[in-house]
Amino acid sequence: MKWIVTVFALVVTVATSFSQVKDDISVVQYSAEFVKSKEISLNDFSQYNTQTLYLTKHPKIFKRENITSLPALVLYNDGKEIIKIDGGIKMELPSDCKEQLNKHINKILETRF
Repeated sequence: MKWIVTVFALVVTVATSFSQVKDDISVVQYSAEFVKSKEISLNDFSQYNTQTLYLTKHPKIFKRENITSLPALVLYNDGKEIIKIDGGIKMELPSDCKEQLNKHINKILETRF
């Protein structure tokens, strides 16, 4: 019984922390160990909520968010998906992915003023 309670608490904690990441403006990078070298640094977006999630650790989130290609970047605004950029068949993010994210972030910020 103790084991079940511990597992449930862990699942609730992961789900809660992910939903908090999606609050406000958030950039989430979905990845896996086999494409780790293709990830981008999220330091340029540090003023927003950022997180990198790995398929082996969060498979349910990948399924719920419909992540079908790796790596992938998703920009959320208050929990709503704004843009998804994925690596496609090459398993490599486009060279302008940061510019694409910034363009959409700027549009979000413009609507707030």
